[in-house]
Amino acid sequence: MTSATTTTPRGTGGHRAEGRGYGLVFFAAILLLIAGFFNMIYGIAAIANSHVFTANAHYVFGDLRTWGWITLIIGLLQLLAAAGILAGNQLARWFAVALVGLNAIDQMFFIPAYPFWSLTIIAVDVVALYGLCVYGGRENIRAAA
Repeated sequence: MTSATTTTPRGTGGHRAEGRGYGLVFFAAILLLIAGFFNMIYGIAAIANSHVFTANAHYVFGDLRTWGWITLIIGLLQLLAAAGILAGNQLARWFAVALVGLNAIDQMFFIPAYPFWSLTIIAVDVVALYGLCVYGGRENIRAAA
């Protein structure tokens, strides 16, 4: 009796194929652009004390205008990070991962103001985070450029 052994071809080393998953990285960058634009719009609306938000909402700290400024700044930074990802910059991907995490936390604080929209943006952040962390390696970023 002989035993059959399988070997992997040399040079693969268990790495993903080059360029695999770039569609998800591109999708994550587009989600980051969309979330950045929405954060800018809602940040400006919160700064202006718009009637879009729930009246008499209570926050852990600060008020609606404070969270509006924070959301506006995060939105602008998200737009910059998305542009960097689309340009193929690896540092921009890590910056975007940090921003997506901050945006999810920011949206948790915004739940008293607009609960369903905040939960939707948190879900978008989770999908973008998955795409950036799983398929955002150097070989996938370089394959796109």
